Amino acid sequence: MPTPEKIKTVQEIKDRLKSNLIVVMTQFKGINVAQDTELRKRLRQAGVQYKVYKNTLGRIALREIGAEKAADLMDGPTAWAFSNDPVLPAKILREFSKEVPVVQIVGGVLEGKPLTKEQVLSLANLPPKEVLQSQVIGAILGPLRNLVNTLSAVPRNLVTVLNEIRKKKEEQSTA
Repeated sequence: MPTPEKIKTVQEIKDRLKSNLIVVMTQFKGINVAQDTELRKRLRQAGVQYKVYKNTLGRIALREIGAEKAADLMDGPTAWAFSNDPVLPAKILREFSKEVPVVQIVGGVLEGKPLTKEQVLSLANLPPKEVLQSQVIGAILGPLRNLVNTLSAVPRNLVTVLNEIRKKKEEQSTA
């Protein structure tokens, strides 16, 4: 019989999974207190929630939301990084795992769909949101800029032709 505390924890996990765009799951066997504190600090500064849950309770929550495959990724101590930015927690955790190899990304859940380790690492390799937005805006503005240049060339050319005609008439009238 599950205790009220365990039921509450499973509900908390499900609520976080539903209210955040992504969760990145990591294993951290062998991390020391100073390293853990530094990781939590970096995640907190980025607005990422970081929490450790018992694997059994995490598996139950994942199964209840239909992300069973993500439950299979948990083996050993698993920490969860929740965020509404799909790239940020993956980037922070990937960079931190380079410094502290005992922290390893094992997978995640994006909008209720399980992600493999490789998929999470692919997210970590994406450029920052601002760069992607500027690339999209540039792609949209490029053709518009060309259209404006083309449309403004017609009156410019007309003015040039009219100017030449005026010069020729002035030359003919002076001659």
